[in-house]
Amino acid sequence: MKNVKKYLVALIVLSMVFSMIGCSGADVPAEEPEDNEPSDEQPAEKIKVGMIYIGPPGDAGWTYAHDEGRKYLEAQIPNVEVIYVESVAESSDSERVMTELVEQGCEIVFATSFGYMDFMLNVANKYPDVAFYHCSGYKTTPNMSTYFGRIYQARYLTGLVAGSMTEANQIGYIAAHPIPEVIRGINAFTLGVREANPEATVNVVWTNTWYDPAKEKEAAKGSLDSGVDVIAQHQDTPGPQQAAEEVGAYAIGYNTDMSSFAPKANLTSAVWDWGPYYVSAVQAVLDGSFEEGQYWGGLADGIVDIAPFNESVPADVVASVEAKKAELIAGDFDVFDGPVKDQDGNVVVAEGETLSDGDLLSMMWFVEGVNGVIPE
Repeated sequence: MKNVKKYLVALIVLSMVFSMIGCSGADVPAEEPEDNEPSDEQPAEKIKVGMIYIGPPGDAGWTYAHDEGRKYLEAQIPNVEVIYVESVAESSDSERVMTELVEQGCEIVFATSFGYMDFMLNVANKYPDVAFYHCSGYKTTPNMSTYFGRIYQARYLTGLVAGSMTEANQIGYIAAHPIPEVIRGINAFTLGVREANPEATVNVVWTNTWYDPAKEKEAAKGSLDSGVDVIAQHQDTPGPQQAAEEVGAYAIGYNTDMSSFAPKANLTSAVWDWGPYYVSAVQAVLDGSFEEGQYWGGLADGIVDIAPFNESVPADVVASVEAKKAELIAGDFDVFDGPVKDQDGNVVVAEGETLSDGDLLSMMWFVEGVNGVIPE
């Protein structure tokens, strides 16, 4: 009997052990796939993106706006790692910098100034498997596209403000380099000024700089000394805004909301929002939909806009500008709809016609109302 009892106890114990093993074995297959399968929480492989800047991110203007776009990109696509190089000259040195970015593993490269165009083209031809994006240029290849915004639309709106606020009927425009982008902006601004005030003129002063705070401020001071009472600009620093603030004049900013640098003078600014474009451009490469092309968005796309108005701008002026902005967004009219006359009074765009994008991108003439010459 004792042996039988021992035998039964042994059977019971063995049965319990096998039962436990069976339960454990049933649990393991259910858990192992979860441990082995990749989850959304696991970090995706990083993609490197290179950017070259014409100035420092602290310029409070053009480069600052692009750098804000970079930060937006990194926040929206976490697996993006951006390597940026600031204050790169528009020379063969930029070609060296872009080459180094590719050699560091960048699969996408953005060049953020017009003068980089031919140098980027050279690098793009050497690295056909890398996607290149050039800002404000016009040359493309199968792996190189261009991007820009219709900032002239915002320039026109700020011109309406300037024309409404000038008492001297003399407005100064501190201009960077004599290229179509800058000339187009001066013309659009002047068309806005003259629509609001047909007696006003725009006096252009060239600095041949993108980023030189002292030189740009001095140029603005000289313009103010000549009798203008509103200053506009196409440079990357708030120097002209500060010059206007110091003498009690008004100013129109560019690139970013520059009101903090001249809280009394600054009426509004023509501004950029690059972030959403950078996200869409990188995403196109990631999902395989990148195509050679030329992006040129406007107010309707949100890439350009105007900053909030200074409280000194009358309500009726604000309402008028907002109404024109709504018409531009809706496509009800174009800034360069005819009739448009050149500086000498000749009709360049007839009534019922408008300038093509090709005409705008190659613009090298001034509209009526501009005082100044385009250097050779």
